[in-house]
Amino acid sequence: MEYTSNLASGLKTADGWTVTPAATGLGKPRMLYLGKQGQLYVTRRDAGDVLMLTDKDKDGKFEDMIRVADFPGVHGITSKDNYMYLCNNNKVLRYPVNPDGTLGKVADTLIKDLPSGGQHANRTMDFGPDGKLYISVGSVCNDCKESDKETAAMLQVDSQTWKRTLYASGLRNTIGFDWHPESKEMWGVDNGGDTKGDEWPPEELNHIIMGGNYGFPFAYGKKEVDKSREDPVGNTKEGWVKPTQPSVLEFPAHSAPIAFAFFDKGSNKGDALICWHGSWNRQNPSGYKVQRIKFDNKGNAVGSEDFLSGFLIGNERFGRPAGVIIGENIVYISDDANGIIYSLKQK
Repeated sequence: MEYTSNLASGLKTADGWTVTPAATGLGKPRMLYLGKQGQLYVTRRDAGDVLMLTDKDKDGKFEDMIRVADFPGVHGITSKDNYMYLCNNNKVLRYPVNPDGTLGKVADTLIKDLPSGGQHANRTMDFGPDGKLYISVGSVCNDCKESDKETAAMLQVDSQTWKRTLYASGLRNTIGFDWHPESKEMWGVDNGGDTKGDEWPPEELNHIIMGGNYGFPFAYGKKEVDKSREDPVGNTKEGWVKPTQPSVLEFPAHSAPIAFAFFDKGSNKGDALICWHGSWNRQNPSGYKVQRIKFDNKGNAVGSEDFLSGFLIGNERFGRPAGVIIGENIVYISDDANGIIYSLKQK
């Protein structure tokens, strides 16, 4: 189903929010980052570049667009201390940020040997409350037992020496992750495996802790053993899974979580948003929306509700939410099927 303004007008928001297209014609926009002066940076993996969008007349629409970096396969983006950090499948680059928000022409290569991506090459990264850089590295294939311990994992990188260590394992493909603004604990959404049926395994929200193993490839969800796999050498599946970490919340299989971010201020502080990119191999499609994850006052995830929906009409879809960034009283969502950035504001 092709995008039309009439279809977009049928999008449904959570109570108290409005949605409008803030930019169009962007190709396949993926991850987003909000600059200090309100510029919106957009990575485009397929085009191999980064765009900077500017709303000069403050009318809620980005009328100015320039390319600020060329980097084949670029996906992850973050910033710290007046530098912009970008990553693709195996590299992390650092660019100086100019006063006007553009990036310097020469980048430092900080890392050049991340594991080969295989099936999951969409690296994401961000700086944690401890000042260290965290990089998510997905599994090489659908459900293989990885030979490289840095795959299907969350890596922690010392931002002084750029040496990295394994922070958490057994994460099939946790593209979206962030830290709770009050507890400072890491949470992330993991993509379950394919070819195991329409309803299993679930997508999962995990509380990610140092040293935690989250079960892949022998278990999903709340330590549900994958009976289709052979036992690991010297152990049983059940024995291997026993010390792993269970998920906190589960969601419909194949919904494909991409971005995940917390509200860090205002009335929504402590809740989070997930972009569900949507299923490609499910008889009855799932995903194709943005959901709000509710956290209680103790920092525990307790439920979910739709935040932006209506991209799926019957069994046909006209959009695929990919990236999310939360600013001051505004949320931006990228749709990489139609080249659109949506802005959502509270009434």
